[in-house]
Amino acid sequence: MTEDNEHTAAPDMNPDEYYPEDEPDVPAHERFRRRIFKMVSVGVVDDIINQMYDIISTLALIINLLVTILNTYSDIRAKYAMVLDYTEAATVAFFAVDYFLRIYTANCLYPKHNEVKSILKYMLSFTGIIDLLSFFPYYLPSFFPAGAAVFKMFRVARILRLFRINAYYDSLNVITEVLLRKKQQIMSSVFIILVMMLASSLCMYSIENPAQPEVFNNAFSGIWWSVSTLLTVGYGDIYPITTAGKLMGTIIAFLGVGIVAIPTGIISAGFVEQYSKFQSIGNSVEEDIHFIKIRLEKSDRWVGKRIMDLGLPHGIIIAIIQRGNETVIPRGNVRLNAGDKIVLGADSIKGDKPIYLKEILLRENHRWNGQMIKDLDISRRSVILMVKRENKTIIPKGDLILHEGDTIIMYSKLKGKIAGEAATQQEV
Repeated sequence: MTEDNEHTAAPDMNPDEYYPEDEPDVPAHERFRRRIFKMVSVGVVDDIINQMYDIISTLALIINLLVTILNTYSDIRAKYAMVLDYTEAATVAFFAVDYFLRIYTANCLYPKHNEVKSILKYMLSFTGIIDLLSFFPYYLPSFFPAGAAVFKMFRVARILRLFRINAYYDSLNVITEVLLRKKQQIMSSVFIILVMMLASSLCMYSIENPAQPEVFNNAFSGIWWSVSTLLTVGYGDIYPITTAGKLMGTIIAFLGVGIVAIPTGIISAGFVEQYSKFQSIGNSVEEDIHFIKIRLEKSDRWVGKRIMDLGLPHGIIIAIIQRGNETVIPRGNVRLNAGDKIVLGADSIKGDKPIYLKEILLRENHRWNGQMIKDLDISRRSVILMVKRENKTIIPKGDLILHEGDTIIMYSKLKGKIAGEAATQQEV
């Protein structure tokens, strides 16, 4: 195996949303589907096609929203109606194609389900519904009156796909987590607010109906007043004029301040608990995992084997596989090929002392050139582990003579330079 002399860590990837389409035992149509899945998945930018699709998706969304806004200006609409209509039709058609591509690749998004169930799971998901409503009302305006103007705003929700960057996505997850944990308390507070709205509406009707029957003309006519009062908005378009009604309105306004504060306090407490939980996790003891990258040659015995058949020692993991321009998740049934770059990781042992490896490249005039290993003046705490000569790996023996161009891998118990100046020296 050939080392690339660099440390690297496994990238942050979701195994359920990434598939290598070049595995030899995968049928051609399945490889094609996985390729399409990577293309439509936001954030997979391992080649130019995936990057371009993300850019086109973003531009289609922005242009569609811009056209929707420009259509509200009558003077612009009068001059450029045909251009706006064609542009909207093209962008909506792109949304439709994107939706059907996501249906086609739904089984890659939900690999644990069968074909039909994975499609239904996507279609009934939040993002699936948003994707459908972003184009469906455009083609069936008769089912969605007024030109489906309201449903055009669902296209704005597609921009959520652009926020699948970890910094924003994690923040959205925190909000979702808090709402789910506190849903019982929030539902209870909302129920109290609804009861207060109904009760205050009925009370205000009984008080104000004799004085202004045209305003409070039935039991539910005061709902708008109770909403604006309890939620402390107070638009002033409907209000009591009798003394009893004003007194009632004052009491409801005071109650509204406290009642509306209930869900606010519940959500705020949930955020405090969530961030306290994150802080306690952040204060936990962390152990490093050390990574090293190696490149497989044709003669390596790992070539052609599945990862599950390698028999790796306990504590050693294959973190990631780089195959050309692709990044392959190291599942057990993945076969290794010549030329693969493998990132190996090793768990640190608690309380263990660090191991320092150094790589020394012997250049011209280095004083180790032409010497046997047993004659080298090195510390007893340093050991030569390996000698790499051209494409060969040589087990170091005492009578091995070192040559210019040899790369020596040494182990030292102490951090720092090993006795004997090296032309090139890099810590692993």
